[in-house]
Amino acid sequence: MAQIPLSLLTTIDPVVRETAIFALLVDSPRTVVLRHDIHAAEGHLRRAVITQGGTVEDERHDLEHACLSCAVREDALPTLRRLATDGRWDDIVLALPVSADSLPVSIALDAATHPGAELDMVRLATVATAVDVDEAEEDLLGIDSVAERGIGLTEDDERAVGEVLAGHLAHADLVVTSSSGSTHRGLSARCGDELVDHLRSPDSRRIDGLHELSAHRLTCAEHDALAAQRRCNPLHAHAHSWESAHAWSLELRSDRPMHPERLLDRIEELGTGRVRSRGVFWLPNRPDSICQWDGAGGQLYLGQLGTWERQEPHTRLVFTGVARGERARLREVFEDVLLTDAELADGGAAWLGREDVLAPWLGERSDAG
Repeated sequence: MAQIPLSLLTTIDPVVRETAIFALLVDSPRTVVLRHDIHAAEGHLRRAVITQGGTVEDERHDLEHACLSCAVREDALPTLRRLATDGRWDDIVLALPVSADSLPVSIALDAATHPGAELDMVRLATVATAVDVDEAEEDLLGIDSVAERGIGLTEDDERAVGEVLAGHLAHADLVVTSSSGSTHRGLSARCGDELVDHLRSPDSRRIDGLHELSAHRLTCAEHDALAAQRRCNPLHAHAHSWESAHAWSLELRSDRPMHPERLLDRIEELGTGRVRSRGVFWLPNRPDSICQWDGAGGQLYLGQLGTWERQEPHTRLVFTGVARGERARLREVFEDVLLTDAELADGGAAWLGREDVLAPWLGERSDAG
């Protein structure tokens, strides 16, 4: 028996999501959409099943937590199984809550579609995201949080809108853009259009116009969960080498570690502002640790990704923006926070017993570094 294709749809805009759902269903009577929304203030999860004929189910359930992967396991999986075994549908689309991250959901669904698992009658086809390019520059580079936009998954969801949208673009197999289509589109719209191309995966597909979205565009593909996880990993942050008219990407790389104190002194210059930045770095007082760098919307996350093991330690950051003067400034700050020849010469002795000024962000050092 052929497996039923299942696709995911993400957005940061409820209107764009509804338009995308309509586009999928208008010419596909045998497509069904399962749409979830998390209403944290009311404490419930809303599930809707939508077909070409309209909404056939609309239910609310108490939400004991706002963990999206838990919600998928507890509500979506049995619902998807029911829809897949119903016999009426050729394909299924799971429309995630606005601002939800598709990566943990796709991991859960990938596991559930293995032979003998709960959804083994289903195959994961496409992870798609729908983006309004007219708003993309401000969405990606502005300082709004999802809570300020009213699209947070919890009442105190302080993720940057740019962080969420950039994550959608990196993970998606298919990027669907929407636009007013005006011949007088402003500079911001043109910048947004190019930013989408700089930040989406190089092996993703792009279609322009929600009217071009169809069930076939989703079902004709096969989602590779491992490849998708890899392209979301800061270790493999992609930098486009081509120059576009309004947006740019800049890769800064060195085999040298960053100087912890100088990095802390200049971290706002390097890690905030109207840029998207991702990558990894290492420190002389943590020589075995892969340190993660993830910046968007004026916010910067630093953390640990594990240890270098068989890899040579390196520092590599990828920046994407639109302001032309930024690249020279970022290069200057980057070079300044790297260790000098003289600082490298002592083999790390200078860091023995020295205060770890980045511990509040990276956690305490382990014996492994």
